[in-house]
Amino acid sequence: MTILSVQSTIFSRASVVLLSSNGLKRFSFASSFSSNAVYSSPLPKMKKRRYPIVSAVDIGGVTIARNDVVRDDDPTNNVPDSIFSKLGMQLHRRDKHPIGIIKNGIYEYFDSNYAKKFEKFEDLSPIVSTKQNFDDVLVPADHVSRSLNDTYYVDPQTVLRCHTSAHQAELLRKGHRRFLVTGDVYRRDSIDATHYPVFHQMEGFCIFSPEDWNDSGIDSTLYAAEDLKKCLEGLARHLFGAVEMRWVDTYFPFTNPSFELEIYFKEDWLEVLGCGVTEQVILKQSGLDNNVAWAFGLGLERLAMVLFDIPDIRLFWSSDERFTSQFGKGELGVKFKPFSKYPPCYKDISFWISDSFTENNFCDVVRGIAGDLVEEVKLIDNFTNKKGMTSHCYRIVFRSMERSLTDEEVNDLQSKVRDEVQRKLNVELR
Repeated sequence: MTILSVQSTIFSRASVVLLSSNGLKRFSFASSFSSNAVYSSPLPKMKKRRYPIVSAVDIGGVTIARNDVVRDDDPTNNVPDSIFSKLGMQLHRRDKHPIGIIKNGIYEYFDSNYAKKFEKFEDLSPIVSTKQNFDDVLVPADHVSRSLNDTYYVDPQTVLRCHTSAHQAELLRKGHRRFLVTGDVYRRDSIDATHYPVFHQMEGFCIFSPEDWNDSGIDSTLYAAEDLKKCLEGLARHLFGAVEMRWVDTYFPFTNPSFELEIYFKEDWLEVLGCGVTEQVILKQSGLDNNVAWAFGLGLERLAMVLFDIPDIRLFWSSDERFTSQFGKGELGVKFKPFSKYPPCYKDISFWISDSFTENNFCDVVRGIAGDLVEEVKLIDNFTNKKGMTSHCYRIVFRSMERSLTDEEVNDLQSKVRDEVQRKLNVELR
């Protein structure tokens, strides 16, 4: 990542970037996309100036200004500064980072078994249209993922990608037929050791022509499904060794049939990835009516936490040398050695909720104030009184991965959380 400046200076609005044939292009917000996105009521605006603000980031040689992403003038915008600051960090491009090591391990498998057949894209802009993120991959118009509660919206037609599949249709239209897309993805989520609003995915896509399956004696769908399973079983062995595997039928809107691959690892079944045979309408929309394809998607953090024994997802973002120095380029599966774990500080907060309250909104308030100093937010009690009013009590666990927190700073954080919750979420503190 290149952080161009860290200050509170407001830059003039520029253009943001979307996918093009050479990776990135400039895109004016004045452009519009057709979209069936479903919106909940506008999210409460967080305080966006509490910490020094990253005013611009660089992705693939293109500058993205803060004001293009954190929009105070748009009621649908729910991107806080804490998320914008992650936009250009691209952990997957760091060869000595667990995320980059996993990515390179997967690349090694495809390069060894499918020499020069899969193109690699890893610096595509995470700012995409709702059409790319939802419509192009057949996400239903009423799907929960389209709501402001689940997705980070820049404006009604522009989001931070929820998955690397957001680039699939564009790449197909550009003529790419076999590719791997790796990148950071963004989802509003709960707070615990395995969930973070930014994580990394890899998408794999492979197209077949009639001449590929005509002599096989089986139909095109079965041919693609068998090739997919063979490919991904090999990948699982490459990463995890000689493990027991099983396929589980599942549902995704963009593939049919759809599968999940599970491996038996450390005496338990672990879901590794989701995949399937691409829905024909996706290929038809790209002018590939006579073809068949498969696709898979996997989360790099999920794999890295298992392979490296990393207990807390926040560690991936740490610059602490006790973490970063443990990993080297090409060292797949080196086990993380825990360093001193600092004591947690527990704080409870109770309030009467309103009809518009959601837990994701509450977690965003807490993250916006405490950042990575919050380890977990957990609902520990809820009840409804005789008047029909519902109360929630949440336990917030504050813990730094790098130092002991003082009572004074924890009390200050909790006080700010209480103020923001009451002011922004339309709740009544108890």
